Amino acid sequence: QVQLVESGGGLVQAGGSLRLSCTASGRVFRLNTMGWYRQAPGKQRELVATITTGRTTDCADSVKGRCTISRDNAKDTVYLQIDSLKREDTGIYYCNAEGQSSVWDISRSYWGQGTQVTVSP
Repeated sequence: QVQLVESGGGLVQAGGSLRLSCTASGRVFRLNTMGWYRQAPGKQRELVATITTGRTTDCADSVKGRCTISRDNAKDTVYLQIDSLKREDTGIYYCNAEGQSSVWDISRSYWGQGTQVTVSP
């Protein structure tokens, strides 16, 4: 099994930046597309950004122009940076990875526990 652990959340002022990290551990054979989702209070979980193994990236319209997603394959880690933070960026941020725990395993979707990000005025 693959475990994902996020870090870097907390209280951030509007206009500032946040940088989140997510590291995979356990039986990690291959990590394919990795991404970040978030869930604001009372709302559904939404996609924030994704990055493929070839480092093709995509950011949601809500964060486009403010979002940078990157990965370090040697460290099995994906990063998310959002600049010019807005109150509406508040939420729990979840890391997601499509991965395999062995060469015989199918690609599965793994989730982290989430990290809270609160943007203050």
